[in-house]
Amino acid sequence: MAYVISGDCISCGSCADGCPVGAISEGDGQYVIDADSCIECGACADGCPVSAISEG
Repeated sequence: MAYVISGDCISCGSCADGCPVGAISEGDGQYVIDADSCIECGACADGCPVSAISEG
């Protein structure tokens, strides 16, 4: 199951920088993960400074 970004996102971009497949992009007010591109590696969650990313 792909990772998801919660409303706690502070739009810092750390997750997008750490994603090896480019599945994360800046959305409306917070970053979003493309579930079809996500390889479920967890790099985004590991790099999030506010723990706003979890397995969906």
